[in-house]
Amino acid sequence: ARPMKTAVIGASGYAGGELLRLLATHPVFEVTVVSAHSNAGEQVTSVHPQLQSYAGRIFVTADSIDFTTIDLVFLALPHGESASLIAKIPAHVKIVDLGADYRLEDPAQWEKYYGGKHAGSWVYGLPELAPAQREAIKKENKVANPGCYATSISLGIAPAISVIDCSDIVVVAASGTTGAGRSAKINLIGSEVMNSLTSYKFGGVHQHTPEIEQALSAVARKQATISFTPILAPMPRGILSTITAKLVKPLNTKQAHDLFSRHYAHEFFVDLLPLGQMPKTSAVTGSNKVQIQVAVDEHTNRLVVSVAIDNLGKGAAGQAIQNANLICALSEISGLALDGVGA
Repeated sequence: ARPMKTAVIGASGYAGGELLRLLATHPVFEVTVVSAHSNAGEQVTSVHPQLQSYAGRIFVTADSIDFTTIDLVFLALPHGESASLIAKIPAHVKIVDLGADYRLEDPAQWEKYYGGKHAGSWVYGLPELAPAQREAIKKENKVANPGCYATSISLGIAPAISVIDCSDIVVVAASGTTGAGRSAKINLIGSEVMNSLTSYKFGGVHQHTPEIEQALSAVARKQATISFTPILAPMPRGILSTITAKLVKPLNTKQAHDLFSRHYAHEFFVDLLPLGQMPKTSAVTGSNKVQIQVAVDEHTNRLVVSVAIDNLGKGAAGQAIQNANLICALSEISGLALDGVGA
């Protein structure tokens, strides 16, 4: 395949940096433009010292980009900022938006959880959600990349949607600090975060809630409802989600494991672990992998699922490249056949 000229916009953030790192070795996507509004004019390596393959490259402003020369755009901007820029991009250019702007189909949900004007909705870029989802992504030019929590939670419960009461799914999930973005906030500085765990957006108000309900309702073909409590963990990257739901069909742990095994049998990026082994965030760091374990709590008749992802990998940049591979008719694993880093 000929090289595709690729722009990364919002490249100074954590997800943007991870995009640059992964794209540096991609066989087809060639990064020709690296844009970051507040860092325009600075060296890429001054913000991302790990990215020595970009030595000498400079961040440019989005306004200075000639999009007629670009084949593919990754947007890694704060929520609410993608739509105004997308208006300036020619229709034929392929786009993967890592922000939330095009994830939600219901404008009322956008206004409730994000505020401001709803930009519209694009195909939801979670290929493993259902076979039809992957096919839908392949047909499009523009993809809404899912949220990090939403990815781990949706993939963690989707295989079981027919055997649970999907009106009462309970989730507690912990994320590393990169999930909160790179801008300076007092509650995110090292002294505040180290040796401490805290819940935030407490009481079911996290903005990924409607996105997860939308994805799971589509699979269930009826309304799915989740109660979601996020936790800030004292580590830079990784998400560990624990999902429970009441079973409506009799199932033991082995049968639940078999159900998930069948569902993800052909998914390169989803690793259902052998019984007795638990997902670990360090095992997926730097990869586009999802680790899952399941059990049935027979005492309460609830399914319990543990899921680990890298919030910057399968939760952001890795998944964005996976989606770009799909819309560009490339092998889905191009540039992503990486194991996790481990401890």
